[in-house]
Amino acid sequence: MKALTIRQPWAGAIAHGTKRVENRSWRLPAKYEGARILIHAGAQPDRHAQVYGEHLDVYSAIVAVATITGCHYDNGNQVCCSYWAQPGLYHWTLADVTALPEPVPAKGALGFWTVDDQTVNAVLRQETGVAW
Repeated sequence: MKALTIRQPWAGAIAHGTKRVENRSWRLPAKYEGARILIHAGAQPDRHAQVYGEHLDVYSAIVAVATITGCHYDNGNQVCCSYWAQPGLYHWTLADVTALPEPVPAKGALGFWTVDDQTVNAVLRQETGVAW
C-alpha cells in the first residue's frame, strides 16, 4: 500500500477537517488516480503554518486513509475547487477520508512510498470502517 507524507497542520486538516485538496508542484501520476492511500503526517511541521489542536500535533505517523479522485492544474485565472487550493499548483482531490482513531507511527519519505506490512496491519486492526 502507498502513503503520502504531508506536513502538519495539513495532514491533520485532511484527517480531521475539511481539507480535500492537496497542493503539489507536480502532476499526480495517472496510476494513482482512484487509489486508496495512507495519509502520513511528516516529522516536521510546515514552518510557514500555525499548528493548533490535538490532532495537528501528531508527527511521523499514519493519521488517515483517503482516495485520490483526480488532479488538475490551477493557472490562477479561475475560481478553483476549494478554499484550500493554491494558485499555480496542481490540486490533487481527495475523497472518502477516514481518520484513524490512533495514529500509527511510521517513518515517511518524499513522494509516494510503500508502507511496510507491519504498519499496514496496524492500520487494518483499527476498527475504523475503512473501506479497502
